[in-house]
Amino acid sequence: MAELVVRHLGLADYLPTLEAMRRFTAERDASSPDEIWLLQHPRVFTQGQAGKPEHLLAPGDIPVIQVERGGQVTYHGPGQLVAYLMLDLRRRKLGVRELVTAMELALVDVLAGYGIEAAPKADAPGVYVNGDKIASLGLRVRNGCSFHGLALNVDMDMAPFLRINPCGYAGLKMVQLKDLLQSPPALDEVAQRLERALRERLGYV
Repeated sequence: MAELVVRHLGLADYLPTLEAMRRFTAERDASSPDEIWLLQHPRVFTQGQAGKPEHLLAPGDIPVIQVERGGQVTYHGPGQLVAYLMLDLRRRKLGVRELVTAMELALVDVLAGYGIEAAPKADAPGVYVNGDKIASLGLRVRNGCSFHGLALNVDMDMAPFLRINPCGYAGLKMVQLKDLLQSPPALDEVAQRLERALRERLGYV
């Protein structure tokens, strides 16, 4: 079975990370290990390939970057845990829908570990708590290999979400772990739990 390399990258600028992810995907071959990168980004809006400009309400001083992942506009910032999944789906015999389901269930597992009941929605990728969105997903597959990934709101400034229609949904309320727990966990701890959950749901254990 192909190995999985997990990198904990801390706070990393968005554009250099995006370029590194694209380069890794373009240059990999059948023997390249799969990788998951866990990190945070400085404040940035990213607009997916189907993104509509009207969902950017008032970006202001926060940069907007066009990307090739699926989905609409979302926000990344410090205190949000981002996971980029660079997997050879053909080698693992995984369909895109199966990958999305595994990512969503891994997030549900992590939240359950904190006593939070969460669930995906069939018609709107991501993970929700009482109808409010706590995690977003956006993927791209090229030559049978995935890149981009997911973002889980942990302990961040949520105000920039009010400058957009998150994921293209006007009025969608975004929540974070900090709002649902008496004492929010450290982001590094959440990252370790997410790594374990992804390994289990994707069969890398």
